[in-house]
Amino acid sequence: MNPLPVTVIGGYLGAGKTTLINQLLKAPQGQRLFVIVNDFGAINIDQSLLAARDEDTIALTNGCVCCTMGADLFMALGDVLDRNPRPDHLIVEASGIADPTKIANAAITEPDMRHAGILTVVDAMSYDGLRRDPLIGAQFAQQIACADLVAISKAKGGVPKIDLSDLTRAPVLTQGAPEHILHLVADIRHEEGPLNAALRHPDYVSWSSQDRLTLPEDALRTAFAARPRGLFRVKGKLPYDDQTSWIVQCVGTQVEINATAGVHTANIVGIGLAGMVTLTEIEAWWNDCLARG
Repeated sequence: MNPLPVTVIGGYLGAGKTTLINQLLKAPQGQRLFVIVNDFGAINIDQSLLAARDEDTIALTNGCVCCTMGADLFMALGDVLDRNPRPDHLIVEASGIADPTKIANAAITEPDMRHAGILTVVDAMSYDGLRRDPLIGAQFAQQIACADLVAISKAKGGVPKIDLSDLTRAPVLTQGAPEHILHLVADIRHEEGPLNAALRHPDYVSWSSQDRLTLPEDALRTAFAARPRGLFRVKGKLPYDDQTSWIVQCVGTQVEINATAGVHTANIVGIGLAGMVTLTEIEAWWNDCLARG
């Protein structure tokens, strides 16, 4: 039996990795895709937000997989190989603060798997700010430098074109349907042996809450826009009334609030830079929000 191709999808927080995976699952091009989803935080919120969920999606619970390469990932890889029929392609979604090369190296050490490339998603709207950030700029750049293929997201009208030539010689996709993207990255030839590990990433603060915050959309948007500056990423679901819940997505200065039908359990997770915010500050902000809602 041929080795199972493994592609790692990386990119910084909020880049659009989950959106890309949803698109791939909706247009698998005749392939049986198996997706391992993992996220930083106490709640595997990315799995609950995936539009295409089925029996072939595994959510890990060990947090930042690349930082604490524990048994969960290797057990998941073994479970994939034991499946009958075996999938045609394995996709591993790295968390936003992960080093994708460590996940790729886990696949390289498995003789029944084949490294089929690292695909890094880059948010065009946040690129300049992340690249210049003194705390996370080096880590952000390394996620791009290790890529075999780069996909630019959120390149809307008015967003300046970004130049990655000083970071990578990998092909850069700026538009078009993603259904052939796995073939593109898998066709790239790779050297044998382990990949170079990335720089050690900065320290992060992980926060989560299942408290119910029932604010109308405008008030909720204002509340999340006023979160502590160091709380870089927030995402999750909040029930509003008997018929509606809010899907919250925040990264940097961007705040997205979208309504979804049905009542859901409140699940919110956040990631902050330890040098810019403390868990006490995050909880104080959240308690203030709860007092208003």
